[in-house]
Formats: sequence, C-alpha cells, structure tokens
Amino acid sequence: MQLRELTPMLWTNELNATMEFYTIVLGFTVSNFNEEWGWLHLQKDGVSIMFAFPNAHEPFDKPVCTGTFYFYADDVDELWEKLKDTPYIYYGIENFEYGMREFAIKDNNGYILQFGREITVGLDAEANNA
Repeated sequence: MQLRELTPMLWTNELNATMEFYTIVLGFTVSNFNEEWGWLHLQKDGVSIMFAFPNAHEPFDKPVCTGTFYFYADDVDELWEKLKDTPYIYYGIENFEYGMREFAIKDNNGYILQFGREITVGLDAEANNA
C-alpha cells in the first residue's frame, strides 16, 4: 500500500468566513463548495484542505486542535511581509536552532498555521533571509 497525500478535514461553524479567509488572506482557490452539505475544498499549489460543518452526532462548541498545521513555503519571508501587519499573527518570523525559519498565524477559526522553510543553522539572520 502506498499513501499518496494527506488532506486535513477540519470542522467549522463558519464555512463562508473560512472560505473568505483562505482565499483572500492566503491565496487558496475553491475547488469545490457545497453549502447544502456544509463542505468546502480549497487548494493552493500542492496543498489541499477541506472544511465541513461538524458531524451532527459529535459535540462541537468551537474548533479545537491539539497541534498545528505546518506549511513548507519556498519564500516564507514574502508571505511574512504580506501578513505581518494583520491581526492573525500567532508568533513572528524567526530563525530556529532546529534549522527552520518560520512564523505562525491563527485562521478565522483559531487553527494555528505555521509557515516555514529550511535554513542552514549557524548563519546569521541576514544570510538566512536570502
């Protein structure tokens, strides 16, 4: 058996607001949307995310996630420049000793989205911005 890809299916009570956030703020495109089913599929480059209204048989007050969603980006600094003055910032861009330059935002639902790229550890911050 070979797994080909992973597409998270996240719950939200705010499907239209979520569609707006991901398309306007992050540049995703809507590949499928069915308001009657309460389902949304978004894509950008090689990334897919689905959102849906919560299962009627599960208790749901608000979105909860015990982790984050990590996006590898070719130019994390360009995305940072676009988002740095928005109210979505969870933590600012930084070079980390584990070899990543990254930052994080919270989407309209409260899910944490991290964006990063690999860097060479030990170089100064200016060299890693290139």
